[in-house]
Amino acid sequence: MERVSAIGSGIGHIALIGNFLPRQCGLATYTTDTFHALKAEFPAMRVDVYAMDDHPGRYDYPSDVTAAIAQHDLAAYLEAARTIEASGAQAVWLQHEYGIFGGRAGDFILTMLDRISLPVIVTLHTILEKPSPDERRVMEGLLRRSARVIVMAERGRDILHRVHGFSGKAVVMIPHGVPDRPFADPDSFKPRFGWEGRKTVLTFGLLAPNKGIETLIDAMPAIIAAQPDALYIVLGATHPNLVAHEGEAYRDRLKALAAARGVLDHVQFIDAFVEHDHLIDYLQAADVYATPYINPAQITSGTLSYAVGVGKAVVSTPYVHATEILADGHGVLVDFGDSAAFAREIIALLGNDGNRARLSARAYARGRTMIWSQLVETAMREMTAMIAAQPKRLSHPGAAMTPLVPDFSAVERMSDSTGMLQHSIYSIPDRRHGYCIDDNARALILVGRMAGLDEATQDKWTTIYASFIQYAWNPEAQRFRNFMNFDRTWCEDFGSEDSNGRALWALGMTARTATMAKHRDWAVQMFDMTASMAFELGSPRAQAFAMLGAAEMLDCHPGHGLARAIIERFSADHLALLADARRPEWEWFEIVLAYDNARLPEAMIRAGVALDRADLIETGVKTLDWIMVQQTSPEGRFRAVGTESFGRAYAPPLPFDQQPLEAQATVEACAAAYQATQDCRWIDEATRAYRWFLGLNDMDMPLATVQDGGCFDGLTPTGINRNQGAESILALQLASCTISSLSKLAGTVAGPTHAVA
Repeated sequence: MERVSAIGSGIGHIALIGNFLPRQCGLATYTTDTFHALKAEFPAMRVDVYAMDDHPGRYDYPSDVTAAIAQHDLAAYLEAARTIEASGAQAVWLQHEYGIFGGRAGDFILTMLDRISLPVIVTLHTILEKPSPDERRVMEGLLRRSARVIVMAERGRDILHRVHGFSGKAVVMIPHGVPDRPFADPDSFKPRFGWEGRKTVLTFGLLAPNKGIETLIDAMPAIIAAQPDALYIVLGATHPNLVAHEGEAYRDRLKALAAARGVLDHVQFIDAFVEHDHLIDYLQAADVYATPYINPAQITSGTLSYAVGVGKAVVSTPYVHATEILADGHGVLVDFGDSAAFAREIIALLGNDGNRARLSARAYARGRTMIWSQLVETAMREMTAMIAAQPKRLSHPGAAMTPLVPDFSAVERMSDSTGMLQHSIYSIPDRRHGYCIDDNARALILVGRMAGLDEATQDKWTTIYASFIQYAWNPEAQRFRNFMNFDRTWCEDFGSEDSNGRALWALGMTARTATMAKHRDWAVQMFDMTASMAFELGSPRAQAFAMLGAAEMLDCHPGHGLARAIIERFSADHLALLADARRPEWEWFEIVLAYDNARLPEAMIRAGVALDRADLIETGVKTLDWIMVQQTSPEGRFRAVGTESFGRAYAPPLPFDQQPLEAQATVEACAAAYQATQDCRWIDEATRAYRWFLGLNDMDMPLATVQDGGCFDGLTPTGINRNQGAESILALQLASCTISSLSKLAGTVAGPTHAVA
């Protein structure tokens, strides 16, 4: 027990993902055997099993299975990821095989792993020499995500290096596990099956055309001529996929072939999915084990491993796994489809008890190196190492962090003479996705708010972003368009409600904040021409954006009737929404959480200020209080509502993926609350949300890049999304403008600058 404890020290809980019995397939048997070996060797360790389920409701899983994951239901993968993440598991051990996961080439499993922050060790059950583009994409995504990769043959290591460029100490060769059974005389087991007095040849596995059973049936006439008592046993149920397609037609064809060869009395078909211990009994009753498989690239065969593990004399075709496990005289190899060679070698073994016994002993000796206990011990050593190699999270000091000086560099990098591009790959603009009014509206707001821009720069970019909004207006549809291709062609006649609301917001902000009269005059004219369409907006967030723009317009033009009407209409509507959705523990405008949440209370606060209505301010502050609680981690840090939370009725938020937009909205809503109430705690709340950009977040990772004014696109369970799109850059810069202005307004003194990489 001391040896076991040493290997497993520090690991008390893992998640195991794969097929599981009673699902009938080799991978289910493998995962089940792995589970039982782990529990036998490390009894104190908790092993949560997540079983891939191709037919939900069909299998009666044992209590060992923590949860089943419906193969083709992406939501089930996300739910499993959340369960694993919350379970306290320290690592994930994934069994990967093509065909058991949903999506294109099984890419649902990548989506799942992207939502798990734990280190992953993966066992590859199939490695393809010539993967399709989707198979390559999935495999390489899996390799990037895994801290350790287990292959069951050296050829697998070679293929990973040649085909995928993946090598090094992350790749570990661990042979397929085998049961720990004593070496036995086949004659002592034969009476259990009525085989006494017969020379037996056994093939085991789910019946399918790729198993090459025809080759052995064709060899039987010659074998029977030399050994009249010979019996060939074909053990295994027909593969479920084959049964679904054609029933038992394939088995019937094999029987017809045996009859045609005149050997039907010497071939026994056992149509059963045999339980583990019973299978070993069958294997130990065989004199020779044969694997006539026809796929040369097959890297793993659990049945071959089991046969070697119990000490069978094996005759096999030279597929990859067989050439490795039977090398150096541990078995006999013959060419694919060569019935004469199979007959010759099997006759030689059945006719010479001494040679057969010696080959069996050599196979058994090799099997001693493959028993399940050794497999899980080796895997646990690798798991311990990969957990130890995880980067340690560093706790940031509680001292204040100086707000970053607003920096236009990254915004300018993402912009051209048309406007601001939407997306980037890392920090390089990705022109394939073109532009959108959402980002250009935000950029226009930023130029008006960013102090320190010289007059020429401010004039240039205000004109460019304003021109984009102006060109986006479709007078026929009385709506703004949103998405534009890189060639300046529009993708639609009108954009989403949110994009239209944001356009109005930008116009109102520009009417108040633009430094040049020509831009302010333009913004007022555009607002007056377009804002009446706001009354047709049905989305609460789009309405909130329009309210924010209208509040700005009313601030600089107090008698603006259209702006006042927008605020009055939507503030009343939002009070009604709140009344309908409110529950004792749910002080919110909707029954779900979504994006840009803090804009809803901010709009109510700014509406209250604009209309001089204390009830609206009170409602805004109260709902902002509630959403701030939802956006607080157990450690007291700001935790943006994760995108996975969206659409879950009356459910607490989930932590990932976290977007910069949420932190920016919260900073600006808290600033509105401070301006309306003069309560200094809102400065503290705004600062807490702002520090999310600087690294005081769930991952202890800064998203802001000080050297160039950039911002990464979000926090995932595995770290930072390192792309820097327009929305994220603008969120940081607008938040920096707000927090800087708020600090000056409140007369606060910031602490030392925090270095951000």
